[in-house]
Amino acid sequence: MSKVFLVTGAHGFIGAWVARRLIEAGKKTILFDQNPNAARLRLLMDEETLSQGTFVSGDLTDPGVLPRVIAQHGVDRIIHLAALQIPACRANPQLGAMVNVVGTVNVFEAAAQSAGQVKRIAYASSAAVFGKPIGNRAAVEEDAANPDTLYGAFKRCNEETARVYFRERGVPSIGLRPHTVYGVGRDFGMTSDPTKAMKAVVVGRPFQIRFTGQVDFQYAADTADAFIRSASADVDGAHVFNLHGETVNVSDIVTQIETCARQILGNSATLQITTEGKPNSAPAKMDDTAIRQALGDYPVISLETGIHATIARFAELANRGPIDTSDLDV
Repeated sequence: MSKVFLVTGAHGFIGAWVARRLIEAGKKTILFDQNPNAARLRLLMDEETLSQGTFVSGDLTDPGVLPRVIAQHGVDRIIHLAALQIPACRANPQLGAMVNVVGTVNVFEAAAQSAGQVKRIAYASSAAVFGKPIGNRAAVEEDAANPDTLYGAFKRCNEETARVYFRERGVPSIGLRPHTVYGVGRDFGMTSDPTKAMKAVVVGRPFQIRFTGQVDFQYAADTADAFIRSASADVDGAHVFNLHGETVNVSDIVTQIETCARQILGNSATLQITTEGKPNSAPAKMDDTAIRQALGDYPVISLETGIHATIARFAELANRGPIDTSDLDV
């Protein structure tokens, strides 16, 4: 039987990329979000493609919502991405806990109540569970969690929630820990700055990236594919895997942005990208050996290819008319 995917947080950045990849693959996709604004989805898809998804509005913190959605649409795979990010959790800890922790409990409880209809949950954890960098080596899953933000603490809680739901209720799951994900639609949080810099060069504005040092840079299409692969897998248990893209210095990202901008926009492009601040607090490199062993090997889009595709898409959108640049002011 064909899988039916429920994507929570479908109007968010990674959610929009997951939705695009599922719909383009011809998968039945239920797009769940409380926010009615589908602007990020429209950055990635035309209206005809977008119409192939089924939109459902709902509040993840309401425990009665998801069981009805699962039953009505025959959902058997859940990709759970709905969450409030670091700044929002810091500004409103209670709301952050309700959405990120209680909302995740509601996802797992709905799956448990489905009497085996939901075969697997793939959910977003984060490199933020590690907190500080781990020496000069890549972080592995077994490294001790030491989150230094509420967001990281909430994500760590979700990993333990997933393990308990498998032990006590038999709900299989795979949690993924992305790092610095970039691509069209990334417009919130400090680690969105490299993507904002790509948009800035397209609209001819200067931009300052607010952190320095090395980061594990991951293209959104790769991250989306990892979630889809995890939700589609037939691996039993409750697993948590790191994701890895390409470990690079922020200065190298700037250099590649400038190179790709000249290729796409011409030598007259305004290139005023600067950097400041401390390195990102998470480990600079994630070891993805475990997910490759569990789910099979997979390609990773190169830094050059991913940045080129992102700038090219921003340029295409700008050629159609003015694009929203309000995120560049933050």
